[in-house]
Amino acid sequence: MIHYTSCPVCKSEDIRKQLTANDYTVSQQLFSVWHCNACTVRFTQDVPGQDAIGAFYASDNYISHSDTKKGIINSLYHMVRNRTLVSKKNLIKRATGVSSGRVLDIGCGTGAFLDTMKKAGWDITGLEPDETAREKAVKLYSIQPEASDKLFDLKPGSFDAITMWHVLEHVHELHVYIKQIGSLLNPNGKLFIAVPNYTSKDAGIYKEHWAAYDVPRHLYHFSPQSIENLLAQHNLKLTAVKPMWFDSFYVSMLSEKYKNGIGNIVKAVFNGFLSNIKALSDVRKCSSVIYVIEKK
Repeated sequence: MIHYTSCPVCKSEDIRKQLTANDYTVSQQLFSVWHCNACTVRFTQDVPGQDAIGAFYASDNYISHSDTKKGIINSLYHMVRNRTLVSKKNLIKRATGVSSGRVLDIGCGTGAFLDTMKKAGWDITGLEPDETAREKAVKLYSIQPEASDKLFDLKPGSFDAITMWHVLEHVHELHVYIKQIGSLLNPNGKLFIAVPNYTSKDAGIYKEHWAAYDVPRHLYHFSPQSIENLLAQHNLKLTAVKPMWFDSFYVSMLSEKYKNGIGNIVKAVFNGFLSNIKALSDVRKCSSVIYVIEKK
C-alpha cells in the first residue's frame, strides 16, 4: 500500500482529501482521492503497490484487457472504437509530419491501435503488462507485444511517435517512465498522452460516481495544469490539446450505472452532450483529452 505525504507529481505537501470513490469494477472497496493545491493533480491514496495491483484488473468487465463486448455499454464502445482508431492514426501523421515511421504504443492492450498503424505502413512496437491481453493481441491481430519492463531496453531516440492511450494514470513509477519516454523520442518525435480530465463537466455532474476515477487502477487523476507541470520537470512541452468527444458519453453511461444501479442511457447521453457543449469553447474541459508533446 502506498500512502502519499506529498504530491506524486510536484512533491508539494499542500495536499488534502477530496472525495471517496468505490471500485465498482472488481473489489467494491472504497478508496480516497486526494487533491494537490499546488499543481492540481488528484491521486488515489493508500493505493496497492505494483506487486498487488494486478488483482484489481482481474475482471472480464475490464475492457482494455478482455476486449469484451458483453453489455450495451461495451458494445457501443466497440462500435465507436473503429472511428477513434482512424482519428488517432490521422492525428499522429499530422502531428509528426511522417506518413510512415516508427511508433511505440505503451499499454497497447489487445493491439487494436497497433494493428491500425501497421496497416498504415508504420513500424510498430507494443508494450503491455497484462499477459492475457498480450495473448489476445497475437490471436486477434498477429501482433506480439512485449512486457512493460522492456521499455528500459529500447534504443534512445528511435521513435517518431510514442502513444499512451489512457495509460499514464496507471503507471506507478510516474517520473521514471516520463523520463525514459522522453529519451526514446527522436529529435522531431511526438508523444501523445490521452487521459481522463476531472475538470470536465461530466466529472462535476457525477462527482464520486464519475467512472473515470476508476479507483484503484487509476493512480492519478490529471488536470491540464498538472500535466504541464509534470512535463516541465522532464524537459518536455505541450504543443496541442485535442478533444476526445466520445469519451463523455461512454463515461457518463458507466457513471449513471454506478450512481443509480441501472444505466439510464438517455440521461447519460444528455450529460455527455452537456459536457461536450461546455468543452466547445475550451477543449481543456473535455471529458478526456489528448496531449501532444515534444522535447523542449
